[in-house]
Amino acid sequence: MFCRWFPEVAGHLRPPNLDTKPPACEPVLVRAHAGDKGGSQAGASKPGSALSFATSRCMMTHPVLSPAPALPAQGGELGMLVRACASVSVLLLCASLAAATGGREASTVPSDLPEGNGIAANHPADQGIEKDPAVVFADGFEDCSSPADLRARWDWLIHDGNMRIAQEPDSVHAGKRALELTVPQQSAPLAIAVDKQLGEERDVLFLRWYSKFDKDFAVGRSSVHNGGSISSRYFPGGQATPGIRADGRNKFLANYENENSTGSSPGALNIYCYHPEQGGSFGDHFYPSGRVIPGSEVRSGAATFGPSFVARPEVFPESGRWYCYEFMVKANTPGLHDGRIACWLDGKLVSDFPNLRFRSVEDLKPNHVIIVAHSSSVRPNQTWWYDDIVAATSYIGPQAPVGSK
Repeated sequence: MFCRWFPEVAGHLRPPNLDTKPPACEPVLVRAHAGDKGGSQAGASKPGSALSFATSRCMMTHPVLSPAPALPAQGGELGMLVRACASVSVLLLCASLAAATGGREASTVPSDLPEGNGIAANHPADQGIEKDPAVVFADGFEDCSSPADLRARWDWLIHDGNMRIAQEPDSVHAGKRALELTVPQQSAPLAIAVDKQLGEERDVLFLRWYSKFDKDFAVGRSSVHNGGSISSRYFPGGQATPGIRADGRNKFLANYENENSTGSSPGALNIYCYHPEQGGSFGDHFYPSGRVIPGSEVRSGAATFGPSFVARPEVFPESGRWYCYEFMVKANTPGLHDGRIACWLDGKLVSDFPNLRFRSVEDLKPNHVIIVAHSSSVRPNQTWWYDDIVAATSYIGPQAPVGSK
């Protein structure tokens, strides 16, 4: 069964009024269903190119993580164009965000969004968490000795030849095993993923996982989708649907990821989102500061997230260490803008995107989760590790240590 996975390169970062076309970069993948004996192979069209640069230098940066990246160096007329447009973009974007938020940085957490401990606190080291009434799926890979064993819990494996069950202590978050995904050095796009189709659709879904990038991770200025996604009908019959707009009836998708098209690795945390009011054929990028790409100069802050939106520091996780990632997708009431995405890092709320509309029909609900590593190009081999994955109907929170209950 063929599918195409996240073809857009560099998140369409671009200066205002510079109409760059989405790059033609669509890797063709073969999904190996859990019941199939064979693995998966891929061919891919050649990736295109797009002018990319960072506007995030004006944004607030996380006080304990990496600073915002500098603009990549460019020479000649192109360099002058990038720097000039970037300066205009910075001024316009900062002004719009200041107007939208009153120049405020978030100092409090909304009362309806928790921080710190969640249901995981009742299950030290996630032991028995799959039996919690709020949990709909969990996998810590402890019963896996090879990628073939993943089929017992996951519905599809994408490029399982690039997966490994790691057992080295530095490659495992908790327990004795974790999932290792490696993208080899190449010029063609490649995605590696494990997919789970949930049996029941729900209006609200939380997804938590632990992840670590290799300490030498570096994928410069290319499309790098990673992390976890929550979606509805984005993969009909196992076929992904990139480049087809969400219209409120056909699909939606939210992917909590690091985007490193700015030139830093692993890159800034953001949500990659297909929704009916997206700015182009491909998904939007939502950043904690309120920056929205494409169209950041007119679509950021309150323009997309409403007058109650609170800007927060942009976050740049480090390579070579484990983090706890979690996010929530709340489907809107059909006809209203009351959908929401919220994101946590190590139990701290780092972004909150209210006022969203995902659907215009009642039966379009979150029912699909994916853990993924995707890159348009890499140098050299790049490796991610994932562990302790939980999907639930309420906030999960960081894993509690053994003996803490």
